[in-house]
Amino acid sequence: MCRLMGYVSQSESSFPAQVGQDFQEFIALSSVHCDGWGISTNDRQHAHAVLEKKVEAAAESATFQKVIAENEADGALLHLRWATKGLSVSENNTHPFVYGDYSFIHNGSIFPPDAIIEFIDEKFQKLIIGDTDSERYFYLMMTEIEKLGLVEGIKSAISITKENGKTTSLNFMLMNNEQFIVGSEHNSEKKPDWAPEDYYVIKYKKNSDGVLFASSGWNQPGWHVLENHHLAIVNRSNFDIDVINL
Repeated sequence: MCRLMGYVSQSESSFPAQVGQDFQEFIALSSVHCDGWGISTNDRQHAHAVLEKKVEAAAESATFQKVIAENEADGALLHLRWATKGLSVSENNTHPFVYGDYSFIHNGSIFPPDAIIEFIDEKFQKLIIGDTDSERYFYLMMTEIEKLGLVEGIKSAISITKENGKTTSLNFMLMNNEQFIVGSEHNSEKKPDWAPEDYYVIKYKKNSDGVLFASSGWNQPGWHVLENHHLAIVNRSNFDIDVINL
């Protein structure tokens, strides 16, 4: 189980600039989601996503503080990992996962982790380096996007995963140079026992500079809820948000 955050902006920005004074409250969630952190930047001027990640709790990581202070881009994803039981705490299993200009983060679990491996194209199977379900979910999504296009490919990947594995949440954020896509697809009854009812809820806000999405569990006054079983697609050229059913 994990915490997700992502933004796209009109000009180079950062997570502290986009979130404001409540950013440290989000980072404090790494006291539980402590098995690693990762940041991918998807600056539209570059052909490939750039990745930084460590197997450390973000709130206690000097590297994280340095990356956050220095990292500026017009699009980025941030992930705080709480490892699914049975999966190793390692850099190979730490999100985000990247392919070309795509970067991806996931919150939830798919059991068994290899439940969807047979549906992943062989060229993507060769790229898998960890043992986490999330990396396989990403490459299944890449497989289906290449076959069916962005939206239909995402829908197909989610359908295949739900049909072939036991899932808690398939919430994700996916970004490339043209779009920022956020999916809310989860079963609230399968949240951690200690977690509040809105544990899997994803919220978002639009401001004068761009759009910000994040997992719940911290101060988010005035944010909108991305309803369960919905997909939000942000056009990075004009920042329009299109919300559709999954």
